[in-house]
Amino acid sequence: MKVINSHAHGSMDYAIVAFLFLSPSYFNLPETTSVFTYIFGSVHLLLTALTDFRLGLLRRIPFRVHGLIELAEVFVLFGIAYYLGGFEGRLPQYFYSSLGISILLIWMLTDYTGTKTRGF
Repeated sequence: MKVINSHAHGSMDYAIVAFLFLSPSYFNLPETTSVFTYIFGSVHLLLTALTDFRLGLLRRIPFRVHGLIELAEVFVLFGIAYYLGGFEGRLPQYFYSSLGISILLIWMLTDYTGTKTRGF
């Protein structure tokens, strides 16, 4: 069941970006984990800004492609979770695993077929 439309998805993406930029300080993440988090936040912001939906700024990436990229991000996040967890402890592992699960749930619930880019 796809209950999240493109506008709601865009709002969630920008909220995730804000969460990522605030997380290193709020959760007192280790240095390498913080760097990965800021990089991931920047990449996610760029992806969202370039997506062709109402909240996209430049609208160059089709929303369906955005969805495929986010699905790939989930696998990257799980990889990062176990990579960082190996030498920076459990906090990075839990942080990135939880983030991956959250983005996967959003991906599963989003309707990537229905977008309307012009107007509000």
